[in-house]
Amino acid sequence: MDVKTLCLGVLSLGDHSGYEIKKHFEQAFRHFYAGAGFGSIYPALADLAAHGLVEVCEVAQESRPAKKVYSLTPAGLALLQERLLAAEPRQKVRSEFLAIMYFGHLLPAEHQIEVLDRMIREWERFVTEEIAAIEQGGVVDADVPLTPGMRFALGYGRTVRTAALAYCRRHRDQLMLELKRQGSGWTEPAGAATAAGDRDGAATAAGD
Repeated sequence: MDVKTLCLGVLSLGDHSGYEIKKHFEQAFRHFYAGAGFGSIYPALADLAAHGLVEVCEVAQESRPAKKVYSLTPAGLALLQERLLAAEPRQKVRSEFLAIMYFGHLLPAEHQIEVLDRMIREWERFVTEEIAAIEQGGVVDADVPLTPGMRFALGYGRTVRTAALAYCRRHRDQLMLELKRQGSGWTEPAGAATAAGDRDGAATAAGD
């Protein structure tokens, strides 16, 4: 699904500025559509406006430049529904993390562990911080109640990342052991011992 279709989707929830649409991409859509920035969102909005699918107006702001606010037209809503009905439910995966790990034999062993630890920290942050936002309904606009479909999509993303975090934690020490065995010159990554201790403590607390 392209950026224009997702912009129509956000506007189906209410009027938004370009900044607000980008925020929606970064929060609610990050589970299934990553990488859309102003460089793709604003051209998409301009094209949608040129074809009468969205309308744009300028809203004055105190002590700040006027902002452009976009709204969905009936034609835009009809096109959004048409594209959603025609969309194939494909699941695409693109992970630089897994590409690095797959070709890790070409890299220093300690770099592989550093990469893995970075992803563990990222997923820990997601699990502890963003799950709370999901449960409080703060991932999307506060004025827009979460629909059953929104809750399903957000819960799916939460479940996938939680499972990924558990897998990485479970296999980290085994990976480190195998890397140590396969070659000499192993250097313990900075903070690895501390990270391992934190994980052990978290696991003990979870078991309690």
